[in-house]
Amino acid sequence: MPGGRLTQQDRQQIALGLADGLAYAEIARGLGRPTSTITREVMRNGGPTAYRADLAHRATERRTHRRRKAAPRDPGTSPQAPGRDAEAVREYEEVFATVFMQSGLPKMTARMLAGLYTTDAGSLTASELAGRLQVSPASVSKATTFLESQGLIRRERDERRRERYVVDDDVLYQSMMASARATAHLGEVARQGVGVLGPGTPAAARLENIARFVAFVSESIARAADQAREILHTKVETTSDSAT
Repeated sequence: MPGGRLTQQDRQQIALGLADGLAYAEIARGLGRPTSTITREVMRNGGPTAYRADLAHRATERRTHRRRKAAPRDPGTSPQAPGRDAEAVREYEEVFATVFMQSGLPKMTARMLAGLYTTDAGSLTASELAGRLQVSPASVSKATTFLESQGLIRRERDERRRERYVVDDDVLYQSMMASARATAHLGEVARQGVGVLGPGTPAAARLENIARFVAFVSESIARAADQAREILHTKVETTSDSAT
């Protein structure tokens, strides 16, 4: 029913809507659901091109079963801030992690990065990460090593001499600049092929067009990232007066 959990029939309608190229909002209207519900359902189950109703339904049943059996979280894990729906936060973290996975990150590292981004402090200890994600310390160690190697997180010691894993405000900028450099390199390699295949040939013309295209894109990404960098450091204003 509208407002309750999605049924298998709901998921079949979502799959049909995606196959017909409908927008999430249109699918949501047909089911009498919020658009955010459909977006979250699709993104946590493979995205619009890989969504399958039967697999999505089974995955949801497995997640529900795991939550019912899960042990209490590590006492050291940071609690949710007052007023937050813990279940909604967990679901959002899964959606966020799915986006990272679609960009190429392994599942565990994607979950860890999403978990770090959604903490107010922007940092967690290894034990807090293990408790938050309900995984072993070994899994945390492997994932953090990978994220460090990619420059997506860093380590620091807190006042209790514990190692904390931190996501800096600037990490997305650095990631975007790395993407721009990788794109530019593709253009350089494509242009090398022009000389190898012979100027004026169809293959060389194709590679020249690729080189020009990616050069424009990489320069645009780098320029936009530089111009927008300060947005990542904007401080959110808070007020103690909640009356309006």
